[in-house]
Amino acid sequence: MQLNVYMAGEIHTDWRENIIAACEGLAIEWYSPVTDHAASDDCGVEIFGAEDSKFWHDRKGASLNAVRTRTAIARSDVVVVCFGEKYKQWNAAFDAGYAAALGKPLIVLQLPEHDHALKEIDAAANAVARTPSEVARALKYVVAGKL
Repeated sequence: MQLNVYMAGEIHTDWRENIIAACEGLAIEWYSPVTDHAASDDCGVEIFGAEDSKFWHDRKGASLNAVRTRTAIARSDVVVVCFGEKYKQWNAAFDAGYAAALGKPLIVLQLPEHDHALKEIDAAANAVARTPSEVARALKYVVAGKL
């Protein structure tokens, strides 16, 4: 089975690379947001011109990034959303909700200490993983049907 997997969420650690490496050899096409923080923040003003207001600077970038995110989530068969320990990731929560609204199967990656804060997202998820290894094992099972 071929899967298209979108990996949303935290961009400051190597969780994506760990999952991709553990799934090497499987028929998976990977999608993700732009993980270069500066490029993601500044893409709108770099392409469409500077803004005096930080609000509009951010709005231009967010709007352009949404083109990539919405397209990739729509193309995906499965969406993995990682909530890291350091940052409040409102964008990850939005991506999870968007994926759920589209009926996309959802795997959430989070630490146990975030269980209460993410209870509604977890309720919409098909699986809640604690480590990138668990996500990789779940994807291997989905693709190959073997433990």
